[in-house]
Amino acid sequence: MIGGAQWTIAGGRVLGPAPFLLAGIINATPDSFYDGGRHLAPAAAVSQGVRLAGDGAHILDVGGESTRPGAAEVPLEGELQRVVPVVRELAAISGRQVDGLAGTFPVVAVDTYKAGVAAAALEAGALIVNDVSACRFDPALLDVVAQLKPGYVLMHSQGEPRTMQNDPRYGDVVDDICAFFDERLAVLVRAGLPEDRIVLDPGIGFGKVLEHNLAVLQSIERFGKFGRPLYMGLSNKSLWGTLLGLGPQERLQATAVATALLVARGVLVHRVHEVAPALQAARVAMAMTA
Repeated sequence: MIGGAQWTIAGGRVLGPAPFLLAGIINATPDSFYDGGRHLAPAAAVSQGVRLAGDGAHILDVGGESTRPGAAEVPLEGELQRVVPVVRELAAISGRQVDGLAGTFPVVAVDTYKAGVAAAALEAGALIVNDVSACRFDPALLDVVAQLKPGYVLMHSQGEPRTMQNDPRYGDVVDDICAFFDERLAVLVRAGLPEDRIVLDPGIGFGKVLEHNLAVLQSIERFGKFGRPLYMGLSNKSLWGTLLGLGPQERLQATAVATALLVARGVLVHRVHEVAPALQAARVAMAMTA
């Protein structure tokens, strides 16, 4: 397993050891590229979480602001209204036995870069903060994660979501991401977030064109040098559209294939819109590499 097979999250709870973990995406947004608007109402978002749990998710990742290229920023109060009721209701079920589930109900993550949203979601029962900014867009988020010590997804991005795809450039993309992780890991640990709470996301599609994304995927083992598990978010993303000429709704098969390959190569956490095909793909990968 690249970087380790378990992850400590809020309250000292440990996810794993496991061959893989699936994080089901809940977009409580009107404008996300794949399913924007379908789960904007809190009841719809909760229903989506229950469906993803039934499909085999280990984590439910709730977000209230789209981070697709060009997406508009959502004010703090608006994001709180979208996210907190959903987190609270799903977290109230988390860890319980639920009819129809093979195991217990998944843990809840919040996908945000805002300190106020992260703090409110953690108070409402989230155990993980998935942050596209590495605590750079809202520096107060560093204090929140250092004090509350949730599981934390440290993601690489070049630029902000609205402009990140304008003209991304790197020397060597993997070297540059590794240097970024070195610097941000040191900042987080120095602030007081234990290293065992952190997983690393190379940020597929965040300030990267096709050649950058493929270079990251081809060299994924290089990130094992940090000793931290990897968290991959490549579900239905534009690299599959560029590579294969597919629209957002046509990329499920490419996502499942990529998920299987990354499971076989030791990536721990896989963030996906559709859990059922990802779970099948991951199980096939494990059976063929056992």
